Amino acid sequence: MTTLSPTHSLPTAEEVAIARESGRALSAFLQTRAETQQIEIFDDKGAAHPVRVPVSALRLLVDVLTEIGEGNAVSIIPIHAELTTQDAADVLNVSRPFLVQLLERGEIPFHKIGTHRRVRYQDVIAYKERIDAERSKALDALAEQGQALKMGYE
Repeated sequence: MTTLSPTHSLPTAEEVAIARESGRALSAFLQTRAETQQIEIFDDKGAAHPVRVPVSALRLLVDVLTEIGEGNAVSIIPIHAELTTQDAADVLNVSRPFLVQLLERGEIPFHKIGTHRRVRYQDVIAYKERIDAERSKALDALAEQGQALKMGYE
């Protein structure tokens, strides 16, 4: 499984087009009650090799192809993965020093391996969801206040 890497390259125009086409083709087979699907992979000599794939993995593949089809780079991180502070900062789109401050204030749990901090991916995502919910709540309150004051946002 691929984890975060320091450089994410954007897909080429050809990769975007192929991802769109293959994503549409695969999504037609996700409306099944079966737990697995069989696909064929062709080697460089043209020989077909059948592969059984869980439908849940095909759904993930369609999601990845959709993102690539929109021109986005994609990283897959296991939920239980441990991230470096730089990787965690990248996930949150903040600077590493700011992330370290969050860790030291106890807003995101972490542990140390030697002198290096490690953060669980699921803890980073839990923090992100919590902070996003707080921001949404504050935005709703501001919008409600604007409506109450008849500030022209009707």
